Amino acid sequence: MEKARGKKPVAATTVETGIENPGLELMEEVVKPERSRTETQGHSLGDGLGLPSRQRRNLQPFIKARSFYKTHASLFKKILLGLLCLAYAAYFLAACILDFQRALALFVITCLVIFVLFHQFLKKLFGKKLTRCLKPFENSCLRLWIKWVFAGISLVGLILWLALDTAQRPEQLISFAGICMFILILFACSKHHSAVCWRTVFWGLGLQFVFGILVIRTDPGFNAFQWLGKQIQIFLNYTVAGSSFVFGDMLAKDVFAFQALPIILFFGCVMSILYYLGLVQWVVQKVAWFLQITMGTTVTETLAVAGNIFVGMTEAPLLIRPYLADMTYSEIHAVMTGGFATISGTVLGAFISFGIDASSLISASVMAAPCALALSKLVYPEVEESKFKSEEGVELPPGKEKNVLEAASNGATDAIGLAANVAANLIAFLAVLAFINAALSWLGELVDIQGLTFQVICSYVLRPLVFMMGVEWADCPMVAEMVGIKFFTNEFVAYQQLSQYKNKRLSGVEEWIEGKKQWISIRAEIITTFSLCGFANLSSIGITLGGMRILYVPRGVEPDCFSFLNTSFSNRTYETYVCCKELFQSTSLNGTNPPSFSGPWEDKEFSAIALANCCGFYTNTVCA
Repeated sequence: MEKARGKKPVAATTVETGIENPGLELMEEVVKPERSRTETQGHSLGDGLGLPSRQRRNLQPFIKARSFYKTHASLFKKILLGLLCLAYAAYFLAACILDFQRALALFVITCLVIFVLFHQFLKKLFGKKLTRCLKPFENSCLRLWIKWVFAGISLVGLILWLALDTAQRPEQLISFAGICMFILILFACSKHHSAVCWRTVFWGLGLQFVFGILVIRTDPGFNAFQWLGKQIQIFLNYTVAGSSFVFGDMLAKDVFAFQALPIILFFGCVMSILYYLGLVQWVVQKVAWFLQITMGTTVTETLAVAGNIFVGMTEAPLLIRPYLADMTYSEIHAVMTGGFATISGTVLGAFISFGIDASSLISASVMAAPCALALSKLVYPEVEESKFKSEEGVELPPGKEKNVLEAASNGATDAIGLAANVAANLIAFLAVLAFINAALSWLGELVDIQGLTFQVICSYVLRPLVFMMGVEWADCPMVAEMVGIKFFTNEFVAYQQLSQYKNKRLSGVEEWIEGKKQWISIRAEIITTFSLCGFANLSSIGITLGGMRILYVPRGVEPDCFSFLNTSFSNRTYETYVCCKELFQSTSLNGTNPPSFSGPWEDKEFSAIALANCCGFYTNTVCA
């Protein structure tokens, strides 16, 4: 009480003698806090609850347990995390042992997570040591020597590749000539010819080329992207659950507006959740770091171009909004080029809903990132001093939402505008295109030119460009039409046209009807998919496709006709058309005698039956 009133406390005294003992007082002051910590916590809790002293004493075990947990909280978290890891490991092993093919997706996700964690561990443990080991390479002479050696090896490798690969497929040289042509055209249009950084250009094209080899010409890469495309298609099919509930099964499965547009809402919702969780920012930063150290571009422009792989051309610049005011004209040009050369994740879902090959869309969008940087620096080289040459990177803003539910709701709501924009563009541009075709047809008929349309004009004007991309001459008019529609109208309309051609091929429609080609080859479909992928303009579309034109080789798409025709088939398919066409070519008539067969159908009992079945679907001279 005296201490509470502001009076100085008296010294402690011994019970026996009553003599003041300052040492005892000091000991009491030191021991008192430790002795009364638990009592104080108990009193505060008990007093706060208004409990009497007896009940407060009953709470002492709970108070002690809580204090023990706080003291060893980190240990308990580690134990809990270890138990969860053990439980997941048991579940993972059980799933893989029971059916590895069924658990393949789980296996891939687990490997990615382990790789990321292992990378973070190594970076934390050996990051500084590795930096010290790489210091000798900072020597300018050594770096220059390594650079020239690497350039020489790359040049020799390219020459050997062209010599060996084009020896079997000479038509690939046309694609290589197309790449060189596009580079020369863009260099001629360069704003500062002498300032072009050829390291950026060649690294961008080289990364695209290597990525193309990985995806198209190696079994692991090809199978991985095919698998990824199928998983994305399966994932997008879950949209039917929501759209069927709102619009009904018939509209959700048969009407385009209720089938494709809800996918945009679903994908927008998912992307917003991933952005809130920080996964999008993490992947963008890693891709940007890799492009920056290889191509020598600045932090901001590389970050924006890498972001365009996942978000739209209007959202990607928002990643670097605080730095836009200090960016150079060349950096801004690179940001804009990256936006035109890629597609967003939301639009990717819409294109897949058209029936376009998902693996081709994914690889095209990823390959476009380094190519966009390369072409941008070729057309508009850097002549100013950038403020963002540091390799430390910039901080990406996190999502503004407070929880996952808010992120999901905002993502779906924001995607409404994009879905409405897609629907409006399709309605408007298809209507405008129909009007233009009607006007051109009327003008053509006045001078006895029949069938003049916008597509016909594009098929003639853009045919050389398409041919240099590697398209076969017979498919060039149709591909040029779609490229023209993409340039002058909208990529959605062009992909819709491509999906119609693809559906005709898959349904077994004859390739030529009354002298008009009904569909394009699979090689031309792949090339067209890449050429239409992105909001690209003439300054970037050619080189974006360059590596793909050289690298594409059909894999597993031609049917085994000998086995196929030996089975019963009752409807038209692409395999039916190809195999029946091959059988017709191997069949010859001998007057009134039964037809004879050559090749694999010679002396085979089922050949006559297969011919009769094919004649039931298609008309040919051997069917008479």
